[in-house]
Amino acid sequence: MLRKSDRLNIRRAVRLLLFAAAAAALMPALAWAEQVAGTIKTRVREGASAAVPVVYAERLDAPTPDRPGTFTITQKSKTFVPRVLAVPNGSSVSFPNEDPIFHNVFSLSTPQPFDLGLYRAGAAKTRTFTQPAVYYVFCNIHPQMVAFLVVAPSPWVAMATADGTWRLELPAGRYRITALSERASPVAIEVTVGKGTTEAPPIALDETVAVVAPHLNKYGKPYPKSAYTDK
Repeated sequence: MLRKSDRLNIRRAVRLLLFAAAAAALMPALAWAEQVAGTIKTRVREGASAAVPVVYAERLDAPTPDRPGTFTITQKSKTFVPRVLAVPNGSSVSFPNEDPIFHNVFSLSTPQPFDLGLYRAGAAKTRTFTQPAVYYVFCNIHPQMVAFLVVAPSPWVAMATADGTWRLELPAGRYRITALSERASPVAIEVTVGKGTTEAPPIALDETVAVVAPHLNKYGKPYPKSAYTDK
């Protein structure tokens, strides 16, 4: 019959073996996280500048995991900072008011329109986004305040740099890479990620067909003329 000390040693050995097996199973996935890089070329109207593009990746050969986070869009100097933000699905976005005046953050974009109501300096309100989509965010008082929020169906999401380059860290596999901007419709390509840095094919966005018109307030009505004056 085994002594008590021997039984304890056997249990410890079994636990160590199970831990080692689990770690070994994870190692390939960790080792295969590779950098994928690419460029975005944006066609714009004459004299215009390209909007900041957003890029995200979705697995084609395995489930895409959920990894929500916490993010912030600040209201400051009657602007949203940053103007463009990309977040994984399920993330929460806080909208602090750092101006010495009231603001009313809202969006009429589907499938999750929202209205955070009127609140003063020093206050903040938070919205959790559980539906991937593009959300145009405004202030019901100041029509010049615009933010472009992309809730991606993926944890692998980034914004391109000023020259259109982008990078994502992706495990090995097959992916659909989608790029879009505030004034350009989504464009998707497919890539296969292996060992080493993967160069994705260039992505072309077209902003020349975008029509920029004054947006409406949260009631679907035009802003009063007084809202466009600096006060």
